[in-house]
Amino acid sequence: MTEPLLAPRANPRLLGHEAAEAAFLDAFRAGRLPHAWLITGPSGIGKATFAHRVARFLMAGGRPDAAGLDLPLEHPTFRRAAAGGHADLLTIERNNGDDERKRRSREIPVEEIRRIDPFLRLTAAEGAWRAVIVDEAEAMNRNGANALLKILEEPPARAILLLTCGNPGALLPTIRSRCRHLALEPLPDATVDRLLAEHAPELDPADRAALVRLAEGSIGRATSLLEEGGLGLYRDMVALLDDFPRVDFRAVHKMGDRIGPVAAESSWRLFTELLVWWMARLARAAARGTEPPEIVAGEGTVMQRVVGAVGRAGGLDRWVELWDNTRRLFAQADGSNLDRKQVLLQAFIGIERACNS
Repeated sequence: MTEPLLAPRANPRLLGHEAAEAAFLDAFRAGRLPHAWLITGPSGIGKATFAHRVARFLMAGGRPDAAGLDLPLEHPTFRRAAAGGHADLLTIERNNGDDERKRRSREIPVEEIRRIDPFLRLTAAEGAWRAVIVDEAEAMNRNGANALLKILEEPPARAILLLTCGNPGALLPTIRSRCRHLALEPLPDATVDRLLAEHAPELDPADRAALVRLAEGSIGRATSLLEEGGLGLYRDMVALLDDFPRVDFRAVHKMGDRIGPVAAESSWRLFTELLVWWMARLARAAARGTEPPEIVAGEGTVMQRVVGAVGRAGGLDRWVELWDNTRRLFAQADGSNLDRKQVLLQAFIGIERACNS
């Protein structure tokens, strides 16, 4: 039976980021703890979980002689923070969507960021620290970023801001310069495999291995792919290219009927993400003069055909251009009311033409 994945605020475990915890503890023990931290890295590797661990540690009156950031599950600070009821913790994040597609909001509005300053100016309710976590800080709009910058310029005492961010380049340089940067690395495959086995012990070992390779060091991505049928969609995507450099457009039509409707929103999003990711993965491997490892059976043959066709049709530059055009096409469809089936057909027509010209 698949075990539910704990939300970051309620997750007592963090594997694979021991170096980051040690760096934080070194700063804390030295008595020179920066008031703002920028925690970066790919999606789904534990950035928010790390931020909540730091917040709990400080709110519980963290001791310099502590061996780590762990708090026992029965600790009052852990229990209240996990339930979202700790008076000294404020979490800012994108809202869950309330439209028919159940999308999360694209931005963190400025009104949310303006909650931070009055919160931090209060005295800690339990006499320790006040903590603010801004999850996916790159989602702040321009006004929100400027509002946060003012807070960073005049930080109150015994207060800490923890910004998680998957794309630090999207933040204002002045925000980045006022934060201690802590980069979290993708998890080792062995760690993702272990966590995935715990999350879904019934999963076939071959399927688990394929999900680990697709996840690229992100347990969040691995579990999302599992729960949304991503591995099956990936196999279907590879099958569409089985006769490459020719494309079976009858099969593409059927796929469009399957994932094009609004009701299949999650499948559309996942399929298009996987196709763009696959194209980028192949480009990176070609640039290194290697071939990426096979994820599902038969994929190696498809990749060899693609690499051969790309080489005959203009090489790596042509494939990178095709990847960028495909990515833009799907982004355009995502932001408008374009017929998704036609968009999918257009994408595969572009792939076939680029590799047969």
